[in-house]
Amino acid sequence: MTVQQLKYIVTVAETGSITEAAKQLFISQPSLSNAVKELEKEVGIAIFLRSHAGITLTKEGMEFLGYARQVIQQMELLEDRYVTDLPQKTRFGVSAQHYTFTENAFVELVKKFGQERYEFYFNAASTHQILEDIKNRVSDLGIIYLSKENGSVIQKVLNEYNLQFTPLFYAKPHVFLQKYHPLASRESLVLDDLRPFPRLNFVQGSYESAYYSEELYSTVQAEKQIHVNDRGAIVNFMLGLNAYTISSGIFPKYLHGDNIVAIPLIENEQMKIGYIMNEKQELSELGLIYINELRKYAPEV
Repeated sequence: MTVQQLKYIVTVAETGSITEAAKQLFISQPSLSNAVKELEKEVGIAIFLRSHAGITLTKEGMEFLGYARQVIQQMELLEDRYVTDLPQKTRFGVSAQHYTFTENAFVELVKKFGQERYEFYFNAASTHQILEDIKNRVSDLGIIYLSKENGSVIQKVLNEYNLQFTPLFYAKPHVFLQKYHPLASRESLVLDDLRPFPRLNFVQGSYESAYYSEELYSTVQAEKQIHVNDRGAIVNFMLGLNAYTISSGIFPKYLHGDNIVAIPLIENEQMKIGYIMNEKQELSELGLIYINELRKYAPEV
């Protein structure tokens, strides 16, 4: 097993195509295919599933990819330190549910870091992907929430993956809807008020379970549901369809002016928003900066 082979695996995984990966690596497609097969034979697992639709990682391949990235990053650090004359490149990654404040905090982290060379990674992802990213050390920190509804299921997965959850703050659920919505003038809402309107949820892929949902009360049946994978689409559907979503209430007005309003949902639930890490991992200096930036968005109690 060589570092070059590991780079091949990472490039194939990122492109999802042997052909595209071969172009980026400046080698022939047959040579790359053979190199991947030889490595799979050497380690005794199938790293990729091959089909007419393309190439995807197996479960074992996802874990292998996490280790491969670590080895490549360490090799690059060695080269920066002992081979090149360039300052050492700092790396830091976050995988988060689709919260605007996680992105804002990341912007402040980059501003405060301010060094010449860095490689930062931010992935707004499904809940399961976040758990996989932290387990496989693709990212340093994951941002998720726990509640009465999903807490036992998510905690079980955290235990299986040897991950630990650290709370940052609690947030009461709010309903997001457009300012001309029939319910927009209400001071508060309950779940029954929402029944006539379409509910918006972020797509969770093959893990489309209420317990992996990014929205509270996903176990409550809704006659009208729309699943989307993009925050911009959620906003457009709110504006055009009188649809709603349920989240933390932390939503900077500068993103959409006053077009979207957040109304408290008076139900017996709250979101415990926090970060996850590997159990044996220590919070880095960059991680601490990022966490401190996140805390600034804690709702006033």
